[in-house]
Amino acid sequence: KTFTLLFSMCLFSCVITGGRYAVWAEEGSGSERNCSAIPPYLPPTAVNTTLRLRDLRASMIPLNISAYIIPATDAHLSEYIAPRDARLAWMSGFTGSAGTAVITQNKAVLWTDSRYWIQAERQMDCNWELLRDGEEQQYENIFDIYNTNLAPAGRILKSIPDNLVDKIWTNRPPLPPDNPTHLPDSVIERTWPMKVDQIRAQISDNPYKPTAVLLSALDETAWLFNLRGNDIPFNPFFYSYTLLSMDEIWLFVHTERITEELKVYLNTTCYHSYCVQLLEYSSVRSYLQSYLQRPNVRVWVGTEYTNQALYELITPEDKLLTSTYSPVLTTKAVKDATEQHILKEAHVRDAVAVMQLLMWLEKKVPEGTENELTAAHFVDQCRSKQKNSRGPSFETISASGPNAALAHYSPSNETVRKLSVDEMYLVDSGGQYLDGTTDITRTVHWGKPTDFQKEAYTRVLMGNIEISRTIFPAGTRGVNMEMLGRRALWEVGLTYGHGTGHGVGNYFGVHEWPVGFQSNNIPFQEGMFTSIEPGYYKENDFGIRIEDIAVTVPATTKYGNNYLTFETVSLVPYDRKLINTSLLSPEQLHWLNKYYETIQSVVGHELERQGLKEEYDWMMKHTAPFLTAGASAVISSVTLLVTVLPSVLLHNLL
Repeated sequence: KTFTLLFSMCLFSCVITGGRYAVWAEEGSGSERNCSAIPPYLPPTAVNTTLRLRDLRASMIPLNISAYIIPATDAHLSEYIAPRDARLAWMSGFTGSAGTAVITQNKAVLWTDSRYWIQAERQMDCNWELLRDGEEQQYENIFDIYNTNLAPAGRILKSIPDNLVDKIWTNRPPLPPDNPTHLPDSVIERTWPMKVDQIRAQISDNPYKPTAVLLSALDETAWLFNLRGNDIPFNPFFYSYTLLSMDEIWLFVHTERITEELKVYLNTTCYHSYCVQLLEYSSVRSYLQSYLQRPNVRVWVGTEYTNQALYELITPEDKLLTSTYSPVLTTKAVKDATEQHILKEAHVRDAVAVMQLLMWLEKKVPEGTENELTAAHFVDQCRSKQKNSRGPSFETISASGPNAALAHYSPSNETVRKLSVDEMYLVDSGGQYLDGTTDITRTVHWGKPTDFQKEAYTRVLMGNIEISRTIFPAGTRGVNMEMLGRRALWEVGLTYGHGTGHGVGNYFGVHEWPVGFQSNNIPFQEGMFTSIEPGYYKENDFGIRIEDIAVTVPATTKYGNNYLTFETVSLVPYDRKLINTSLLSPEQLHWLNKYYETIQSVVGHELERQGLKEEYDWMMKHTAPFLTAGASAVISSVTLLVTVLPSVLLHNLL
C-alpha cells in the first residue's frame, strides 16, 4: 500500500466518525470536547469536519492512497503561514503552529506537542483523535524518517504532484495582492550585492565544492535582497525561492508583482554576476532540474527548510550538499552594527507601548470593563502610534486566569474572558517596525496573589535573570545554558513544557531560526538576538511567562578573553506585587536593580521626548530599587523617597 505525503504544498488530515451525532454546545458551555459522552459533546469553538473528511477520502481512493499526511506548514516549511496555506487548520479545525495529521479511510489523527493539547481539544470535533507528542516537531529529514519507520510494515511513503486538500478546498483564499518593496537605506548597512558576495565567499570556501546554493525559506530571499513583502500574516515575507551560483542569480517570484522600480533595483536587464534573473515562482522545480543537468554542478541546501518536492530532484547524490541551515540563515543570525543599533531603538519605542498598556490596565481592570480582547486591541493601538510601526509581529496572547495556562492561547469571541483583580493576567505581544521586530511577555496581578503564585512567579523571574546574567565562552550552544532558566523551578518540582528562547529579526520573523536554546540551534556569537522566556503553567488556574529579548555582547572577565553575556533590550518592569525578594540571591537582586536603572535612563528619556508624563511617573514608580533581598516588593507612594528618609522612619513606614 502507498502512504502518501506532499511536501511541495503541505498536506492535510482527515478522519473518523463514529456513527453518533454530536451535540454542538451553545456559547458559554464547557470549553473542551467530550467524545466519550452519548451523544458526544462539542464546544462552540470546535469545527465540523465531516464533509471535508468525506471529500478527501473520496479523492484518495482512485489514487490507491491508504493514508494521507498533512503537516501544519507550507511549501517553505514556515512556522507562520498564509491563510491559503492553512490546510491542516481547514481540514481539522486545529490552528496551532505545530502538528501533523494522518487521514485514512476510517481514521483521522492529529499529533501535536504539549503547548497545544488543550487547544486541540477545544477546536477539533469527534472525527479526530488526538495523539500527544512530548516534544515540538521538527521537519528536518522527516521524509527519510517516515520511510525508515514504515518499511517494516511494508508501507511506501511517496510524494505526489497534486495537493489533494487544495482540490477540495473550494473557497481557498487567493494570493495577497501586495507587491514586494525594498528597505530604505536608513536601515541598511549591507547592500544586496554585498550580501551576495558574503554568501558566494562561503560557497567558494566550502571544501565540498558546491556550485550554487538553493534558498527555500522565505526570510532567506528577503534578507539577501533587502526586500520585504506582505504575503504572510505578521511576517514581512513574500513567496519566493532563490538559486545563487558564483556567476548567476535566479529569483523565483510571482513576476507580475515586481514593479519597474524593483526591476531597476535588482538589475534585471543585464546578465553579469550581479544581475537578478526573474523567473516565475511556479517554475522553481523545472528550473532546478535543468540546472542539475549541467556538468559538474553541486547544489547546497539547508535541510531544515527545503521541501521534499525540491530535495528529491537533486540526484545523483554527488550533486547534493546538505547542512542543517543554509549559509544565509547562519550569516543572518549575526546582526551587523546598524541592525543591532536600530533593533535596540525599536525595543525602546516598543517599551513605551507596553507600559501604556500596563498602566491603562491598572486603572481599568478594577472597574470591571475590560477583557482579553480589548486589552489585545489596546496594545496594538499603542504600538501603531510609535515611529516606524508596521503592525503586530504575531497574534497577541492576552490570557487571564485558566486561559493563561495555555502557553499559546489567543482570545476569540468564543473564549474571551473578562479581566479581574482576582486573576493573574499574561500578555505576550510584539510589534513589527521598519527597524526591528519585538516580542515581550509580562505577567501581572491586580489584586492579592496567593503565596504559591508569588513563589512561582519569582522562580520564573530567577530563571530569566540567571540566563541573562550568565557569562559564557563564545561558541557556547544555547542548549547547554537552557537549564539555568529552569533550575529555580526544578528545585521545588516545577517546570514548563516549551522552549526557553528563540531568535528575533530586524523587521523579520518574530521566531527567527537558527538562534535560541534548543538542541538544533547554532552556537552563540556576538551580535545575536534571542528571547529568554521561562514560564510556569498550572492547568485550569493560571499561567506565568516572563519574556525578554537580549543581545549577546562581549563580557569582561578576570582572566579569559572571548567571553560573552546577554544585554537585555526589552525594557519594561516586572510586576513588583508578584516578586518575593527573599528568594532572590544578592546577585539576582543586583541585576534587577541595574536593569531598572537602565529602564529609567533609556525609556525615561524616550517617555520625556514623547511628552508622556503620566507614563513616566508610572515607570519611575514601578522601577524603584529593591532595598535588600528580604525587603517587600510592594511599593507605596513613599517608596520613591526611600533614599532620603531616615532609617528609623523608613522602618516604621514599611
